[in-house]
Amino acid sequence: MAHIRHRPDAVVVGVGARAGAASDEVLGLVRSVLAEAGAGAGDVVALATVDAKGREPGIVAAAAALGVPLVTYAAGLLAAVPVPHPSRRARGAVGTPSVAEAAALAGGGELLVPKRISAGAGGGAGRVTCAVARAG
Repeated sequence: MAHIRHRPDAVVVGVGARAGAASDEVLGLVRSVLAEAGAGAGDVVALATVDAKGREPGIVAAAAALGVPLVTYAAGLLAAVPVPHPSRRARGAVGTPSVAEAAALAGGGELLVPKRISAGAGGGAGRVTCAVARAG
């Protein structure tokens, strides 16, 4: 696990994605939730996700594009983090009822933007989830 630098305006972006999600979709949603939080890319100290998604190319590329570490957490640790929007789908896929919100909150802090889902083709749900928390 990478060390996260803390400063008063620092935020952690939690990201979940289905296999094969493109970095453009990840970055687009990250930028949208950052704007919703009143934060910018320079405020991000880490992208965080579950271990099972730590090598997902779209997430890895998004962290690189933002110039921040990608921090991963074990599913069991994330499952213990209380979140406002748990998902049976996430639990079935990666063993935790939350990836984006729990990963954003895993280091402590306060949830600024709860889980958002990217827009998919045809206006349906996309392949990426994202949440923002003030770094704890």
